[in-house]
Amino acid sequence: MENFDVIVVGAGHAGCEAGLACARLGLKTLLLSLNLDAVALMPCNPSIGGTAKGHLVRELDALGGEMGRAIDDTFLQSRMLNTGKGPAVHSLRAQADKLAYRLRMRRAVDEQENLTLRQGEAARILTENGRVTGIETTTGGTLGCRALVLACGVYLKSRIIIGDCDWEGGPQGLTCATALTQSLIDLGFSIRRFKTGTPARVDGRTVDFSKMEPQYGDEPVVPFSFLTDRPLKNRAVCYLTYTTPETHDIIRANLHRAPMYKGSIHGTGARYCPSIEDKVVRFADKDRHPVFLEPEGDYTVEWYVQGVSTSMPEDVQRAMYHSIPGLENAELVRLAYAIEYDCIDPTQLNADFSAKLARGLYCAGQINGTSGYEEAAAQGLYAGVNAALFLKGEPPLILTRADSYIGVMVDDLTTKGTDEPYRMMTSRAEYRLLLRQDNADQRLTELGCRIGLASRERYEKMLKKREMSEKIIQRLKETFVPVNERLQTLLSEHGEQRSEKTSLTLRELLCRPSMTLRDLIPLDPWFGDLPDDAAELAEISVKYEGYLDRQQAQVAQFRRSEDMLLPDDIDYMAMDTLRIEARQKLAARRPRSIGQAARIPGVSPGDVTVLMIAVEKEKRKRP
Repeated sequence: MENFDVIVVGAGHAGCEAGLACARLGLKTLLLSLNLDAVALMPCNPSIGGTAKGHLVRELDALGGEMGRAIDDTFLQSRMLNTGKGPAVHSLRAQADKLAYRLRMRRAVDEQENLTLRQGEAARILTENGRVTGIETTTGGTLGCRALVLACGVYLKSRIIIGDCDWEGGPQGLTCATALTQSLIDLGFSIRRFKTGTPARVDGRTVDFSKMEPQYGDEPVVPFSFLTDRPLKNRAVCYLTYTTPETHDIIRANLHRAPMYKGSIHGTGARYCPSIEDKVVRFADKDRHPVFLEPEGDYTVEWYVQGVSTSMPEDVQRAMYHSIPGLENAELVRLAYAIEYDCIDPTQLNADFSAKLARGLYCAGQINGTSGYEEAAAQGLYAGVNAALFLKGEPPLILTRADSYIGVMVDDLTTKGTDEPYRMMTSRAEYRLLLRQDNADQRLTELGCRIGLASRERYEKMLKKREMSEKIIQRLKETFVPVNERLQTLLSEHGEQRSEKTSLTLRELLCRPSMTLRDLIPLDPWFGDLPDDAAELAEISVKYEGYLDRQQAQVAQFRRSEDMLLPDDIDYMAMDTLRIEARQKLAARRPRSIGQAARIPGVSPGDVTVLMIAVEKEKRKRP
C-alpha cells in the first residue's frame, strides 16, 4: 500500500489550497482529483473576489495561499467594488481567463515539492480506533495516510437538472462521485442536500453589445496579492443590460415547468444567489433585473450571462435569453442548469475544521455547506494548515471572529451551522472596520510566517508597509500649516467650513470628511510620492481613529469571553440548571469557550450565566 502523510480528496479551489499548504509545510501529500483536466475549474462565474469574497482572497494571500497570485497572473478585468461606501466594505473583484487560471493553478500544483497529483475517485474512508488511516478508491486501490482532507466540491452524488431532464453528473459534463457519501454516513455524519446553479453561456459573436452599457475596469489596477508589485493592466470590457417585462412574462407563463416550483429539485438553494425565476416571483414589483455579460477568456467566444441563472427547459431558456436587449440573436453555447449535491452538517467539525467523528479527518469547501470559490479556497488553506499542524504535534490554527473574515466563516459554520449554501458577506463580520482587505497583511502575515507558510519576502514587505504607514501618520501629526487665505480657499473648495485657528496640523485637516492625503500635496509635497498601499493604511487609520478604537474595545471584550474555556469533559446533560434545549445543543456542539457557547442558536443569556458559574466553580476546585 502506498502511504502519504496527507491525502486531499478533490482538486478544486479548496483542494488546491489544502494540498499546497500541506506540501509547503513539508508533508508528503497526495491531491486526488476526479479529472486532472478539471483542477481549479471555474464551473460557474469565471471571476475571483467580490463583496466580502475579496477580503477572503486577501487574507488567504496574507497567510501564504496561492489564489491571489493566480488571479493577478490571469485576470481580464479588475474593479474595486463599493467605493462609494466606507473602507470596511471595499472589495476587489477580477474577471478571470477561465482556462488560463486553471492552467496557472495546475502549474503551481505540478511544480510544488512534496505534492503528487493523481486522478481517481475516493470510495471509502478507512479508520482504525477512531483515527483515519487511508482511503479506498472505486477502482480497488488502497492509499494510506495519517490525515485526510475532504474537499469534494459539488460532486457528491451530484445531479444536473434542466427542465424535465436530469442525470447524475458533475458541472460542465464532468462525472460525479457516487460512493463517498455512504462512507460519511457510516462514520456518523449528517448529510444534507444543497443546490446551486449557473447561467447559460452565449457566443459573443452573436451578441449586440451596442445595446448594452460598457463596464470598464479600474485604473490603476489594485492587485489581490500583497506580493504583486508589477503594473497590471485590464484587457477586457464587461457589459450591462437588463431583463424586460417580456422576459418576466415568459418566466411567469412557464413557472409550472420550472423544476424548483414543480418539486423536482429537492436540495436547498442559496438565498443570496437566486435563479431568475425566483427573482421574478420574489420581487414581483420590479420590472427589470440587471444582467452582466462577462468574457470567459481570451481562448474562447463564450460569454457568461451573470444574473440569469435558471434550470428552465431549453425552449424556455432560449425565449427568455432572446428577450434581453443585446441577446435577441444570441446563440446558447451551454445551457443553464441547476445542480444538487450532498454535503455535511458543519457543526460536526471542530474550530480547526477537524471532524469530531474521526481523528485526522478534515473537511473544506462546499462539502461544509458553503458556496463560492473564495470561501472554498480559504477553507482549504485553513484545513490543510491544521492537518499539517496536527501531524507535526503542534497546536492548531484557530482564527476567530476578531482576527479575520476566515475566522468569521469558520465560526459561523462550526458554531451556528447553515441550512442553505453559505456565502460570505461583510454584514456577517461584527468588527469589519478592523477586518478590512487593505490591512489583511498586517493582521495575518506574521501568523503565516510563524506557521511556516508565508515567506520571508512577504513578511518583510508587510513590515515595510507598516513602517511607512507609521511614518506618514507621524508626519501628519507633526506638520503644522498656517491658516491663511490659501488654506481657507482649499477648505471651501472641498465643502469644508473655514477654520478659526491660526494654524492646523495636517492630521487635523485629513480628519475633515472630504479631505484626502492627495489633497494635502499642495501643502506638503512629501505626500506626492508615497506607496499607495501604505498611504491607504495611514489615511484610514487617521480618518477612522475613533471608530477603530471603539471596535478594538469591543474586540477586547470578545476575547475575554473566548478566553473563558469550558472543560473538555463537562457533562451538559447533567446540568439541571440549564434548559433542556441548551443541554442538547451544548452536548452536540461541545463549544470551546463561553463566547462560542453564547453564539450557538438555542443557548440563551441565562444559560450562558449558568455556564460561567460552572467555569468559576471549576477554577476554585483547582489547587
